[in-house]
Amino acid sequence: MTQPNTFDGSLKLFESIDIAGTHRRTHSNAIDQIDPVQHDTDWDAVQEQGYVILHDLFSQRELDDIRKAVTPLLGHQGRNPFEGVNTQRVYNVLEKTRACDRVVDHPRVLALLDRLFLPNYLLSQLQVINILPGEAAQGLHHDDSFYPIRRPRPPLGAAIVMAVDPFTADNGATRLIPGSHKWGDDRQPISSDECIPAVMPAGSAIFFLGTLWHGGGANRTENARLALTAQYCEPWLRQQENFSRGVSTEVVNRVSEDIRRMLGYSVHGPFMGMVDGMSPKRTLGDRQD
Repeated sequence: MTQPNTFDGSLKLFESIDIAGTHRRTHSNAIDQIDPVQHDTDWDAVQEQGYVILHDLFSQRELDDIRKAVTPLLGHQGRNPFEGVNTQRVYNVLEKTRACDRVVDHPRVLALLDRLFLPNYLLSQLQVINILPGEAAQGLHHDDSFYPIRRPRPPLGAAIVMAVDPFTADNGATRLIPGSHKWGDDRQPISSDECIPAVMPAGSAIFFLGTLWHGGGANRTENARLALTAQYCEPWLRQQENFSRGVSTEVVNRVSEDIRRMLGYSVHGPFMGMVDGMSPKRTLGDRQD
């Protein structure tokens, strides 16, 4: 007896076919490590304001380890006012040190990303940013503006900025416009009076949507202000950093499963990100299916 042809060419049916086998999707480890009440509070703040400050994510020992690892990497200063001519930036951080991994895959951050984006969302970039004395305020912008889709719209990206040094109103704390994630293309920031500084102690981080208008603050003090920022995006978008060229296989095998997934060692159904029709994890020697 001839079996009926159940594949009618529809994309929906094709998406249901697990072409990557058991490697198709990996869920983040956030769900078992967070307080659900705290998470709901974080989520409500993000939806209403476009951001939330996550307090006390990192201990002093963790901050000391990060500072020790990234300080020797500092040196290059910005090439334009957006990067900051008095700001040191370190790119391709994952290839250079493991000390910053927990900034990327902290459970409280992943829990928000799990709820915000489709499964197998990606890391878009990881940077060290050290704002030196005398730096001017960065121009206001929203991080997913390079994706040419009209606003208002859901965010296509999100970011955290983690304070290694305390963030103050005078040393370059990130400036934010609460609620601006809801603006359309017909509205632009008028003046800095609309901004508030993300004042927070060392070890805390601000999580904000890619549609939120913000910018680095001016450093009017005599000391540098050290921070890390990680940006994330939907799994069907191009990342800012080219991790396939910048991060070696040796490093990919050493990072957490969450980071490995966010680097692109995953498949967004039905086949985005595949290698030879299968999960890119197979290129790491994982042949369990």
